[in-house]
Amino acid sequence: MIVDSAVYRHGDRVEVACQPDDYARLRAAATEDGDFVWVGLHRPTRVELDEVAAAFGLHPLAVEDAVKAHQRPKLERYGDSIFLVLKTLWYVDAEDAVETGEINLFAGADFVITVRHGEGSQLQSARSRLESEHALLGHGPAAVVYAVCDTVVDGYGEVMEDLQVDVDEVEASVFSPARTDDAVRIYTLKREIAEVRRAVMPLREPMRRFASGGAQHVPPDAAPFFRDVLDHVTRVAEAVETLDALLSSAFEAHVARISVQQNDDMRKISAGVGLVAAPTLIAGVYGMNFTHMPELHWVFGYPMALVLMVATSAGLLVWFKRSGWL
Repeated sequence: MIVDSAVYRHGDRVEVACQPDDYARLRAAATEDGDFVWVGLHRPTRVELDEVAAAFGLHPLAVEDAVKAHQRPKLERYGDSIFLVLKTLWYVDAEDAVETGEINLFAGADFVITVRHGEGSQLQSARSRLESEHALLGHGPAAVVYAVCDTVVDGYGEVMEDLQVDVDEVEASVFSPARTDDAVRIYTLKREIAEVRRAVMPLREPMRRFASGGAQHVPPDAAPFFRDVLDHVTRVAEAVETLDALLSSAFEAHVARISVQQNDDMRKISAGVGLVAAPTLIAGVYGMNFTHMPELHWVFGYPMALVLMVATSAGLLVWFKRSGWL
């Protein structure tokens, strides 16, 4: 599905009297130096993308990757164009889940094609922002590449903020006095952080190439913008490692607390057994029917036995409390 298509000249959108999918006329309208076409697609079919590829001369291997999606972030060069893959992320707080999408970006001297997969990968805000910043859009296709990368990486930051809140909740729960079962949530969050890592870590190298001016169709004067994006990617990568380490520590603390709680339970059980064992022993002795038992015919024998049971249990209870068993 075509979301939007337009021709841009000197930072302004040029109105072209044609259908959004009339790629040949759109490209023909980009007649001046610096003009370019930006076509935005969302979940296109193979037929739709083949039409775009034929109009703009896209490489078949890159087109195949864009149709299938599920690629790792990467930057590749095919002839006179580049192919960039970005993973988009958004957070579903109710499920502690990081959802992923994908943006495939083709950029040439006079065109940019963005192919989106996933509900959370909208680029309308990036297009609106560029159209309001004429000086930035005047950099040509490199401005679109920057705006897309910046939008995606800003989304990473929002996801990490949500994950930070959940990790803080897990830490508070692990070290709370109440007995909690946090193992499942810790595992879930570690799995989602691994999803973020798969999106962020491979993106650092493409951003370094853009920031150093070593990528095609990214002029040197655009490098500072990509250095800013690279800085954000680096900070997100550091946050990923930090949160993963915190969750590992929280899990170890959770396991240690379970072990301590089990030891406390065993001490309490042992103390309870001791409290019951002493009266049982006394009752067992006084329950034997010996003919010549010293207290057999003694009227105060059973009251004395009951008092002895209570006194012994009370003595053990005081001892267990002082020793920390109860």
